[in-house]
Amino acid sequence: MSRQPIRMVIIEAAAELERAGVPSARVDAELLAAHVLGIERTRLGLVPLVDNAVVDKYRDLVARRAQRIPLQHVTGATAMGNITLEVGPGVFVPRPETELLLEWALARLEASGRRAPVVLDLCTGSGALALAIAHERPDAIVHAVELDTDALVWARRNADRRREAGDTPIRLVQGDVTDRGLLTGLEGGVDLIVSNPPYIPENATLDPEVADHDPHSALFGGSDGLSVIKPMINNIARWLRIGGVVGVEHDDTNGAQVAELFRVRRVFDHVEEYPDLAGRPRFVVAQRIATDLEAAR
Repeated sequence: MSRQPIRMVIIEAAAELERAGVPSARVDAELLAAHVLGIERTRLGLVPLVDNAVVDKYRDLVARRAQRIPLQHVTGATAMGNITLEVGPGVFVPRPETELLLEWALARLEASGRRAPVVLDLCTGSGALALAIAHERPDAIVHAVELDTDALVWARRNADRRREAGDTPIRLVQGDVTDRGLLTGLEGGVDLIVSNPPYIPENATLDPEVADHDPHSALFGGSDGLSVIKPMINNIARWLRIGGVVGVEHDDTNGAQVAELFRVRRVFDHVEEYPDLAGRPRFVVAQRIATDLEAAR
């Protein structure tokens, strides 16, 4: 037989992935098939038969996924908003939940009415949030900070690809987001800050795709998941202009704690907690306000 029904091959692959314990086995089987065929997943029904060579390539990818290698590492790409990013070993794979933070950020930029807003993405990883914002807001001046050298290689690669595609270039900086000497030139001048920092408590149990493949430094935020967020808030306070806003993603066990970290600072108001699509606490937002001293100036 020179050609095979793709539907039967996908059913076989989904069963293999399910036996391996892969969550959403059928979805992953279909996404891998779409990747091999170079089409959207929704168009798989338009390709009833495929060559044996295609089936062999597909089965190789399915076998890798069955080893609990992340789907995004198998395909080499993931999406954030309306852009595609390259990802692989050495960089955190952005999660769908972060799309909600992106949507919030774009809505706030639109509502502010400010032209050429200054945006700062802390712990940018692959550059996901920074590049997605720059794509949607070509007028924005977007800065992105990442400490890890390996992750920064991926961020630069993605930034180069987006620049070549016509997006406004972002400004990548290697640095520690908790360092009080970082980006002093931006003090009081940032309109919007977003961050998906390391926030998982050290004792958390994770799926193999995460525990074995995402960089440890991108995942864990100390025993309580707050070791990066707590000191980072001090820097957020000095970077934001009065009236500027921030959104920080956090572990679903830490929503109230992160909100309180902002509320106890006199320079923040309008602190709100946002859930993800499953209703779990996912990110906290706040607005920079003037202290009495600042207001008196």
